[in-house]
Amino acid sequence: MADLLDFGTTGPAPDFDGWSCPLPLRDQPRIVLGHGGGGVLSAELVQHIFAPAYGNPVLDQLGDAATVTLGGARLAFSTDSYVVRPLFFPGGSIGDLAVNGTVNDLAMTGARAAYLSCGFILEEGVETSVVARVAQAVGAAARAAGVEIATGDTKVVESGHGDGIYLNTAGIGLIPAGVDLRPQRARPGDVVIVSGDIGVHGVAVMSVREGLEFGVDIRSDCAALGGLVQAMLDVTPTPDLHVLRDPTRGGLAAALNEIASAAGVGVVLQERSIPVPAPVANACAILGLDPLYVANEGKLVAFVPRAGAERVLAAMRAHPLGAGSAVIGECVDEHHGMVVARTGLGGTRVVDLPIGEQLPRIC
Repeated sequence: MADLLDFGTTGPAPDFDGWSCPLPLRDQPRIVLGHGGGGVLSAELVQHIFAPAYGNPVLDQLGDAATVTLGGARLAFSTDSYVVRPLFFPGGSIGDLAVNGTVNDLAMTGARAAYLSCGFILEEGVETSVVARVAQAVGAAARAAGVEIATGDTKVVESGHGDGIYLNTAGIGLIPAGVDLRPQRARPGDVVIVSGDIGVHGVAVMSVREGLEFGVDIRSDCAALGGLVQAMLDVTPTPDLHVLRDPTRGGLAAALNEIASAAGVGVVLQERSIPVPAPVANACAILGLDPLYVANEGKLVAFVPRAGAERVLAAMRAHPLGAGSAVIGECVDEHHGMVVARTGLGGTRVVDLPIGEQLPRIC
């Protein structure tokens, strides 16, 4: 196991402080698809429009879910909307995404998800059989995740003003005493672990949407991660698990950049250690995509102090949803707020926050 934790970072590290890369002008008088992609445009929308309008200490956490105290209990609270196209894809559907996505946002705070709301926005003309199929998927995913759909809403928009079905889910869960998982807790020396193959969901959706054939069946990794998180907490003294994040929109690259920025640390990845399955790598090569920026819906990334990394990694690998877990990098006290990757050829490249979105409408 020791070799997994040896990043070969002896010797002088590249000095990235002060580096800057020219970016295209992003001042937009109108909303573009990239504003929903989880990258720079999304961050600017939050920073310049929503945060000033809503600003409060709870919102300022800007995590996967907000943590609040109510009646003496610590709760996690999250909401998300799903506009995936097509509605059904290999390995899942918009219904599975709506449940698992919100459950996972709660789980990234260490919370045990309890209740969800579910709002259906239906386009006039959509077949009732399709609505029923999605509703059944929502119910099945909720039962599998151990949560209840406690309330809901339905709206209908005119034909041509929707995309069949949009879903919104919100969820609440209880955070166990002593658990403190948030991006600001990343520390130099932390080991970065990912729970398995990346890029699978985005490529699965793209393959059916565009009618592409890659020679193999690529299925979405959509899953509820509450059980995996609990397995990690069970073997870790609660102060010693620092950060969990599910790398959805913007992929692994966006999640790591957000953590590095929030904590004011640098992240160094070992590119060869990042688990990218051959079908995903081949599909990305054909489409001109970088797997680090492709969305996932059943994976998490963890920042763990080095002293406990072997124990956490073993617990993850013992769980069905973490069998492919791998150490992919470390947190450093250099190039603060920046993520870099050491390539297989011995070079180093900057892994920046994406501007918009490589694959729109995948979650």
